[in-house]
Amino acid sequence: MAESDFPASLSLRRALLQQLQSMQRAGIMQIARNQFRNTVLDLTTPTESADMASPSKDTDPAVAEASHKTLQEDSIAREARSQQQRLQELKVIQQEVANCDRCAELAATRTQTVFGVGNPAARLCFFGEAPGADEDRQGEPFVGRAGRLLDDIITKGMGLSREDVYILNVLKCRPPGNRNPSPEEAENCFQFFERQLEAIQPEFLCCLGAVAAANLLQTTETIGRLRGRFHNYRGIRVIATYHPAYLLRNPPAKKEVWKDIQLLMKEMEISIKGAKLNSGKPVHNPAQH
Repeated sequence: MAESDFPASLSLRRALLQQLQSMQRAGIMQIARNQFRNTVLDLTTPTESADMASPSKDTDPAVAEASHKTLQEDSIAREARSQQQRLQELKVIQQEVANCDRCAELAATRTQTVFGVGNPAARLCFFGEAPGADEDRQGEPFVGRAGRLLDDIITKGMGLSREDVYILNVLKCRPPGNRNPSPEEAENCFQFFERQLEAIQPEFLCCLGAVAAANLLQTTETIGRLRGRFHNYRGIRVIATYHPAYLLRNPPAKKEVWKDIQLLMKEMEISIKGAKLNSGKPVHNPAQH
């Protein structure tokens, strides 16, 4: 193996080990061979997956058809993965988070941990910074003023409900004084976030604010430079936009967030004109509120 291949190999082994450990903690002690094959394929790049899935010109037609059928069966099995399985995996992680004391200051000052909330099989996850006072008190992310604005984006803007998506943060504990997470704190929590994604398996992820984007994408670019286009994280389509708390301080920025949400909706094939409020009235641009 070439020296340049070692980082990719270690990353693959680490991701596979985390997946197996997560399944073991959820009580899954055996997996079918085709399920294991699907797990390994998911850790390759899109190009590699395409190369592995596409038979060469010299391949026997019968073998190619059988291979294609196997891949289809793997895809169906993945889609059929029950919400109960996902919920069980998330409950296991949530219990570990509740008992976590890796960050001594946060563990000593928190009221409770704030794990995440929403649909365990959501196509879209919203990724924020850290719990605030309201979240620390209630144990749920985005429940204060910024949370109500996020609700408006989800319901009035996208025509979805809070129960259709999954919401989580970089940190599971409130930093004292609502300060930004330290690099050490973010690193301690990041493995929990990655395991949540493994359980939920979303197609899209929206980073709310610079802290979330920096930790996910490992970049020092500003939100102003990151927004307006898609990024990739382990095969998940990622878009970054301003944090709702920033919009409360700077309302004109709502216009830019609405542009980002429209871009996200287009990629998710959600019709802007077709989205409706609970009352049945047409959706209004949140930037106008």
